Amino acid sequence: MKYRPLILIIASLLLGGALFAQNLYTIYPIPQEQIALKGSASFTPAVSVVAEDGIDRYTRDRVVQILQEHGLKADFVQKPQKSNSAIYLGINGSAGAADRKSTALKIKRDVFSQPKYDRHVVSLTSSQGKAQLVILGENTDAVFYGLATLEQMLDRGTEDLPCVAFYDYADVQNRGVIEGYYGVPYSMEVTEDLFRFMARYKLNTYMYGAKSDPYHSRYWDQPYPTKINDRERRFGLMTQDMMKQLAQVAHQCKVNFIWSIHPGQSFTDPASTDVLDRIMSKFEHMYELGVRQFGVFVDDVGVPSDDNILRQGAERLNALQHLLEDRWNTPGAAPADTVKPLQYVPQLYAYSWVKPEQAERFWSSLTPVPERVNIYTTGEKVWSVPNTRDVKLLEDYLGHEVAWWWNYPCNDVDVTKIFIADTYTNFSDEKHIDSQSRLESDLPLRTLIINPMQQGELSQIPLFSVADYSWNMETFDNMASWRASLPAVVGNERADALEALVPYLRYFDAQSPLAKLIGEFKEAYNHNPATAPIQPLQREFARIIGACDIIAQMEKSQKRCDSLFYADLRPFLLKLRAMSECASTMLEALPTDAQRDMDRVTFAKCWSAIEGMDKNEDHQFDILRGMGSDITLSIQTAEPAAEALRPFLDWLLEQFEK
Repeated sequence: MKYRPLILIIASLLLGGALFAQNLYTIYPIPQEQIALKGSASFTPAVSVVAEDGIDRYTRDRVVQILQEHGLKADFVQKPQKSNSAIYLGINGSAGAADRKSTALKIKRDVFSQPKYDRHVVSLTSSQGKAQLVILGENTDAVFYGLATLEQMLDRGTEDLPCVAFYDYADVQNRGVIEGYYGVPYSMEVTEDLFRFMARYKLNTYMYGAKSDPYHSRYWDQPYPTKINDRERRFGLMTQDMMKQLAQVAHQCKVNFIWSIHPGQSFTDPASTDVLDRIMSKFEHMYELGVRQFGVFVDDVGVPSDDNILRQGAERLNALQHLLEDRWNTPGAAPADTVKPLQYVPQLYAYSWVKPEQAERFWSSLTPVPERVNIYTTGEKVWSVPNTRDVKLLEDYLGHEVAWWWNYPCNDVDVTKIFIADTYTNFSDEKHIDSQSRLESDLPLRTLIINPMQQGELSQIPLFSVADYSWNMETFDNMASWRASLPAVVGNERADALEALVPYLRYFDAQSPLAKLIGEFKEAYNHNPATAPIQPLQREFARIIGACDIIAQMEKSQKRCDSLFYADLRPFLLKLRAMSECASTMLEALPTDAQRDMDRVTFAKCWSAIEGMDKNEDHQFDILRGMGSDITLSIQTAEPAAEALRPFLDWLLEQFEK
């Protein structure tokens, strides 16, 4: 239910002005409803936290963390002290402290009747000027997402906060990331940082299926090693302790860390009679490391058409789901010890690979699989943008819901490019995506996870907007969401600098402000070198170089997330800066008179820099290709500003050579 302005006006009149203007806070993902209440409230240095029995330790730990990061101290109590501000955390209908407080405050509960996910209310009112915050959720996970709203509220300060009520839920139940690209798996540090980012922006799913991890594919039935060397670490290999730590951080962030196995053709091979035993043995190993949800991948090994193979695939998947439940979901098992349903990526995940009748036969063969098992598609094509037509078609074949593996902003076929612009610009930049695609405002999906770039920190920029969209489709604003993502990722103090650089960190800079200035300058220079306007270009180069230097400060930041972001961006940033500095230097030395001697020293220096730009180690990064036993390491060079700035350097050299 969406509260319309007329309803707000009527309610305001009926309640004597208790309700008035909306959107006092800027919160992402955008809440379903934000209603301003009368007055303001402040948090005292010590905050009394009343948590019902249904609130788990991860949610309790999260409120402590949020308060500490904003200079406040959490005191868990049965009853708040009168001198303290208070936070109540509870479950709707529990009859616990938060539930009773909600009744006393006459908090509306209509949100809990919505057929949506993670439903909760966040209410901030004032008790003699002190903050009185209630977060009431349908379960403890929903309360956890309410804390993400509180975190962003406190970012504006802890005193004189406008009183407000949020009525919120997610449009998509399972929202997040699948690490399924071909390339170097994310480091443990990057993955942990992604988990924390996901907790802040209400994402809850991370499926691990790193194609180049041999213990996901080639050695799928073997335990992870206990030690790795530096070379193996460079290849993204994980140890048992590293996997265990990832699982722990995921639990802390309320992220379902789904470890996936890739047995390939063995899964449906009639000769592999022990395949389920081998899979369960590996799952036992991962369970001991803290994993509580599993996936099976059989993608990219050929599409079977034999009826017996298709039937066997469904039977084994069904049997594996029951093996998991019989092993861990026994009566009386603690919720933290149970496992969630399987995730399955089939051979025919892009249905246009085969004729329609073959696609229907393939997907219909999976109908006997329990509905609780998530079966993934990428839609009609590998790079399709999620859409209702594809969802409905496959659901008709399957007989129940499908899940969407979205290859966005994946760059494993565009490894020299990064996609950190707004969503629709990224659609244009990624050559395999239909550039005219747009996100629907009512997409019928329960699971939407994105396959990101090989740069996990840079992927947070497009991931921010995916979080925004999957939480509240109707209010998604492409450009507003993108602009909000920049301070969310690099901080308010660097957001303007990054926004200035994005047009040039892209490969396709032909429509950038610099490209227009270059065109105007070249036209004027060809007509009369002496009157060509250099200063507008020089100002733009100075702006680019200055912005690069601001972002480069992240390398030595005390925040680990900043240095990780810089490491991802470094080859692109340094190459862009080098190109800009070289172009600026050459512009100053450019011959403007046929009789004037050329500056040969400058020419030689710039010629050497330009010639070596693509071989400069500062502009390069590692790439892994392949899967299973066919994994190779290669070195790639970043390609920022390749359409306008890079050719301009060659043009400048030509002017010296004439």
